[in-house]
Amino acid sequence: MKSKWAAGIVPRNFAWIIKDRLAVSERPGGYARTHRRVRRQEEIIWLREQGFSRVVSLLTSPHNLHAYAELGVVSEHVPLGAHDDAHAVLADLFGRLAKWLGSGEKILIHQEELGDRLQGVVAGYLVWSGLVKSPAQAISIVERINSRQMGPVGRELVAVAAAMAPGGPSSGEAGSS
Repeated sequence: MKSKWAAGIVPRNFAWIIKDRLAVSERPGGYARTHRRVRRQEEIIWLREQGFSRVVSLLTSPHNLHAYAELGVVSEHVPLGAHDDAHAVLADLFGRLAKWLGSGEKILIHQEELGDRLQGVVAGYLVWSGLVKSPAQAISIVERINSRQMGPVGRELVAVAAAMAPGGPSSGEAGSS
């Protein structure tokens, strides 16, 4: 019988955006001064034991990527910083997400913390993929799931995603909620 620690621990602020398919959390191990190597290892073990097939890091730096590899978890680095071209990054990321999710993968996306940028990315994906019709509805869903409001940075990412969606809604809806 495995000890309870062999199963790892749930990453902080973990939440399912699409049940059993797409989840978000803060960076495994914590962020900035609160980052702990042992906690990172336990959280990555939990992800592996839960059957996550891929972790997508939106961090601007490649932190944690070596830790995923060491523990046998596939990872992708898709940096999305404040000064990056959101349209280009989201076009690349959303295409890859659609492919991975379409092939049955179970994915976790993270940034340093669960904040506006990460919430905007996943709400934007819901609109871009057609899973949710309007940006306002996607924002509301993600805010409820994560129990936190989305600010202007996240809403702008949703607007960018909505404008990119094939025949999608106008980006003007993203500001209302």
